Amino acid sequence: MDIPIPDRDAAAQLEALNACPEDAFVAALGEVVEHSPWVVRRVAALRPFASVWALHAALAGVLRASDADTRTALLQRHPELAGREAGEGTLTADSNREQSRLGLDRLSAAEHARLRALNTAYRERFGFPFITAVRLHADLASIFAEGERRLANAAATEAGVALTQVAEVVRGRLAQRFGIAPGWLSTHVLDAVAGLPAAGVALTLSVQHAGGWRRLGGFETDAEGRCPLLLCDDAMRAGTYQIEFRIGDYFRSRGHDGGFLDTVPVRFVVSDAALHYHVPLLCTPASYTTYRGS
Repeated sequence: MDIPIPDRDAAAQLEALNACPEDAFVAALGEVVEHSPWVVRRVAALRPFASVWALHAALAGVLRASDADTRTALLQRHPELAGREAGEGTLTADSNREQSRLGLDRLSAAEHARLRALNTAYRERFGFPFITAVRLHADLASIFAEGERRLANAAATEAGVALTQVAEVVRGRLAQRFGIAPGWLSTHVLDAVAGLPAAGVALTLSVQHAGGWRRLGGFETDAEGRCPLLLCDDAMRAGTYQIEFRIGDYFRSRGHDGGFLDTVPVRFVVSDAALHYHVPLLCTPASYTTYRGS
């Protein structure tokens, strides 16, 4: 179905959704959660949303908060990859577009047989179809590898993995509707001295621009030591970024005078604006560790 959202920028589209009646909100987002409009309806009561990814976080939160039977029923509503629904022509427009991206609608006989065997083994083991966000895969080999690896998971573990993949499918669908890249940037700071999240750490985000650095904004970690949305929506672009953490100020405010570190700069590259980039920082007054998180 056509998505009845005005053809404007993402912020204007979101503003319209925040203000529209509940039924219009549900109709506009359509099958963003496969065959489960109740999720969208429940989220409508949580408006307004400050960003598309705040909307996504609310949808994912409803999924996680559902009881086990409800989550299983939701997973069972998803179509298999190149499965019965595809053969019957009953895929939703979203699923059809997603599956065609890597040629799942035009598999060779050998590829189709391999995928059919994977789907059958997976459903027999877990009771719901193999679900993966196709946009996160570069090729069919990646999909096969993931499916075969996940067959070894315990049932409880795999239910959580499948739900995470549903949330990634939802992220891609929201990005499609709003015309934005589905990636975002976040950070999490941990105080290794106290063994606790580092709340109240001031930080600055900059992007390399025209031979120098352009400041994008200042932030402060929340009670869990997180800044969950440093960059998102149409501001998320490929490029070189830097987060400067005011670690010295943080530890001095907690009585650690004479520390070695002052500002910790972490410079990194966003090569694909469609992905999530997470920058964790584990720190003491004299040392820090960082890595590409998830």
